[in-house]
Amino acid sequence: MILLRHELGEVLRETRRAQGRTLRDVAGTAAVSLGYLSEIERGTKEASSELLAAVCDGLGVTLSDLLGLVRDRVEHVETMSAPVTLPVGAARASDEVSASAA
Repeated sequence: MILLRHELGEVLRETRRAQGRTLRDVAGTAAVSLGYLSEIERGTKEASSELLAAVCDGLGVTLSDLLGLVRDRVEHVETMSAPVTLPVGAARASDEVSASAA
């Protein structure tokens, strides 16, 4: 199961690390508790829209860009976990027709 808070946290962490910044730095810039930001990055807390906007400001990214990255991650996970459909049902239907004809 995909948890949006996990994917959001991963994107926030990757964005922060790509900028070479620490949790303390971003938390200070965003005026967010260091511990709470850490929990959001780990996916253990849900971020409100206001808090998420503050963190985006602190990171210097737009909310739409951040959510686009989250969307891409969710789509990738969905693709990786999508069930593979096999033509088994079609084969069974033709087998049943053959068996009833015999």
